[in-house]
Order: sequence, then C-alpha cells, then structure tokens
Amino acid sequence: MGLSDQQRRDWLRLSLSENIGPATFGKLLARYGNATAALEALPELSAKGGLRRPLRIAGVDHVNEVMAKAGNYGARFVVPGEPGYPELLRHTDGAPTFLCIKGNAELAERSAIGIVGSRNASAVGRKFTRQLAAELGEAGFAIASGLARGIDTAAHEASLATGTIAVVAGGIDVIYPPENDKLHAAICETGLMISEMIMASVPKAEHFPRRNRIISGLSRAIVVVEAALRSGSLITARLAAEQGRDVYAVPGSPLDPRSEGTNKLIRQGATLLTSARDILDDLQSEFALAQNRFRQPDAPAFDPAEVSAPDRARLVSLLSPTPVAVDD
Repeated sequence: MGLSDQQRRDWLRLSLSENIGPATFGKLLARYGNATAALEALPELSAKGGLRRPLRIAGVDHVNEVMAKAGNYGARFVVPGEPGYPELLRHTDGAPTFLCIKGNAELAERSAIGIVGSRNASAVGRKFTRQLAAELGEAGFAIASGLARGIDTAAHEASLATGTIAVVAGGIDVIYPPENDKLHAAICETGLMISEMIMASVPKAEHFPRRNRIISGLSRAIVVVEAALRSGSLITARLAAEQGRDVYAVPGSPLDPRSEGTNKLIRQGATLLTSARDILDDLQSEFALAQNRFRQPDAPAFDPAEVSAPDRARLVSLLSPTPVAVDD
C-alpha cells in the first residue's frame, strides 16, 4: 500500500486530531474507507456524540509544516503496510497510526530482538549486553532498544555495524539523553530511528510506556538484562507477553537491586538467558532465515502436470467448506 501526498496529509491530519487514538482511527477508517472521508465526517460525529464545542481537527497548514520539518531533517512518515513500518508491529493492538522514521528503512523488514534494561546498569550488565547484541547481530537479527542510558546504549553501540533500531519517546530530532548525541547521529546514519511523535516533541513520562509497546511490538523476542522492581523494562516485558512475544531475562545476584526485576520475571515464567545461543536455539527457523538475510534460493517452478491423478483426487476429496488447521 502506498499513499499519495494528499492521502498522507489527510492521514496525519486525522491521526493528530483531538481524541483520535489508534483504536478510534481504526474504527473511522473501517467505517469511511479512507482518512479524507473520515475527516469530513468528524464534525457531525462529534456533535452527535454530545460535544458542545467544535472538535479540534489538525489543520492543513499545521500538517504541511509537520511534514516539511520531517523532510528537512531527512525523515519521513510511514503508515501500516508501507515499507519502513515493521510488519509485526502492524498486527499488534493499538499499533501506531503512523511512524516517523529516519535511516535505513530496510531494517524494519528484518527480524528483530529487543534488548532493554536498567539505565543505571552495572559494568557487567553493559558488557554482557554488548556481547549479546553483537552475537545476535552477527546472526542476522536487528537489535531494537529505546536509546536510553545504560543497557539500551550498550545494545545500540554493539549493533551499529549489523543493524540497530532505536525507538524514542519524543521526536526523532530530540536528542535524549543529551550524552547520546553521537550515538543518535550514528543510528540516523546507518541504523533506523523510529518515533510515533512528530518532530520537536519533547519526551514526557507518559510517552515512555507507549514507546515501550513499539519496541516489544516490532520485536520477535524481548530480552531484559537488568531491571529494578519498578523499572520501565518490566513494562516492556509485560507488553511483550501480552503481544505474544517470547520474553527472556538475564539472572543476577539477589543482592543487586538491578536484578530484582529480572529474577522476578524468571519466577513468573520468563526464559532464563545466559547467552545468545539460548535465543538462537529457540528461534531456529528465524535463525536460518537471518543467516542468509532472508534471501532463499530460488525454488523450482511448480508444474501442476506433475501431480498424479490419484494424488489430485485425494487432495480434492479432503477439501471442505469447513476450515482445518494448517498441520491437519
């Protein structure tokens, strides 16, 4: 699916209008077929809903400015179904209606492993994270994280050469934390920067859980290296479990507060992780795909004439209007 400039403008206008979250956006799109028709229907819908003042609808000039700022920064907006919008994320509940991205959009097509953890990471935790991210990256997986201090930073630094995805809570032009300015620039150049916020948006506390759901949503699995009991990394792990992702946790000393969260995850059923091989063994099929960068040898063309008459008759006899499981 590809949008024209006008369709993309209307898509952003609808997304940025008052009270239009992902769920409402989806319902409007399903009812009216496209963002343009939904925009035209909004005033009447809000009046019927009891709103006594005009609904604040994002203006054309504002959205033109938003798109221009992104373009000047070398970024662009993508919507579900377009290149640059991760396919796994697209199928999660409450998936962002759009993403602002900059960098290597092909990384969005790669199978990703999310690595998150404590901002106040230990030296051992950072070392293990670098080793883990480097080995998974060499196996062909993209590494996704949140560009925060500590574990996130170590994961991104170790996977810059193989493919790293940074999901940020503010606008992709807002460098946070400030000391990651060089890493931010490097990811924009060779990795992929993602945000569901428009340019210049300053990250706020309520933005980080939304950021976390994107990290888990685009990832095949989530690894928590270090996390305190009240860590945002545990939110990412919970969201990952709700999205049907595999959750791995690195065990740590019971005396280290930074390991209380990961040890609790293991008690709750997360898979204990001690090396990249633990993940690769669990994801053998994806590992095989990642090893050849998802380029499979050309399969020989299928010739229907090669199917014998008895096999054809047997197959037809098994067909039914009632669905059956793939394995059956």
